[in-house]
Amino acid sequence: MRILYAALLASVIATPGSANVACDGGFSDFVSRMKAEAVRLGHDRATVDRFFASVRQDPNVIRADRAQGIFQMPFTDFARRLISQGRVTNGQRNAERYDAVFDRIEQRWGVNRGVLLAFWAFETDYGAVQGDFNTVNALMTLSHDCRRPDLFRPQVFAAIELYENDDLDPARTTGAWAGEIGMVQMLPGDIIESGVDGDGDGHVTLKTSAPDALMSGANMLSSLGWRPNEPWLQEIVLPSGLDLRLTGLETTKPVSEWARLGVTPRAGSLGPSNLPASILLPQGRNGPAFIAYPNFSVYFEWNKSFVYVMTAAYFASRLEGAPVFSAGNPTPALSEGQMKALQQKLTARGQDVGGIDGILGRMTRAAVQKEQARLGLPADAWPTTELLNRL
Repeated sequence: MRILYAALLASVIATPGSANVACDGGFSDFVSRMKAEAVRLGHDRATVDRFFASVRQDPNVIRADRAQGIFQMPFTDFARRLISQGRVTNGQRNAERYDAVFDRIEQRWGVNRGVLLAFWAFETDYGAVQGDFNTVNALMTLSHDCRRPDLFRPQVFAAIELYENDDLDPARTTGAWAGEIGMVQMLPGDIIESGVDGDGDGHVTLKTSAPDALMSGANMLSSLGWRPNEPWLQEIVLPSGLDLRLTGLETTKPVSEWARLGVTPRAGSLGPSNLPASILLPQGRNGPAFIAYPNFSVYFEWNKSFVYVMTAAYFASRLEGAPVFSAGNPTPALSEGQMKALQQKLTARGQDVGGIDGILGRMTRAAVQKEQARLGLPADAWPTTELLNRL
């Protein structure tokens, strides 16, 4: 989930001599620096001492951070892995069980129940699997690690604030390996900025209160730019002869223009004619096809993975009655090694792929499409061995 708490992040990064300056060194020395930083930020020294009293470095957190190979799967495989009939059935049951909560959400924030149900399903299986990593240990371990310390250190100070509000126990609160807490997996800073007491008990309790978790998730999506009562993603039938260079998130046209070009919905009707939209082919011209509306971009504020975003957005539409998508017959995906080789070649040609990680993310897709167009290949942003060999 997206890391907020921007003001504190800027404060920590900008302050000379803060704990942010060095990401290496011993963990115990790092804890001492973080304690001093917390006091400097205005937290009571005795409270800070109690908060950090049981903190420990967790090597399992680092292992989890380095092992995210699931995002290398193509969309169809990823979607089939995450979307089971059980998750569909449980989503329908939870939609009925919390119908009044979803009504309140839709009236106040304009976020569809399918959107929140999909996140709830993927993040924790509707609250059943919330993670057993000690939250403070996870945040401190990732803050000490040199890979992304600036992302996680502000979350430690946010966790102190939750502790001061009796909404976090540093010794007992658990969650995901990256420090997210509760049914929809929100980081401490997100909870402070967007947490909602949905059940009226005076606390934001995302681990045990579905109303708190769902309303907090809706509030966060709203703060990230969710446009009330608008669509997000819809399966389409791609017209023959469409210029594939027009596909991808980098190109938007009004829905009316896509309709004029021959784009038709697989079910129902397209969104409002004046909405800007993009055509997405997650596995190229021979695979499934979708039209993405402005709300689709908000998904990337929740999770940066293109395949996760596509799957979560599609599942949300499925929970609201859309049919199972048509998989088509896409060209086989490149292996991890081939994808890394492709990214290296793209980088050598001046394309920005965001890193050599073997994952076909948003930036790599855009780079692939540019090179396909340059070489006269179908510019559908789906890498093939032919493209790899031509480069």
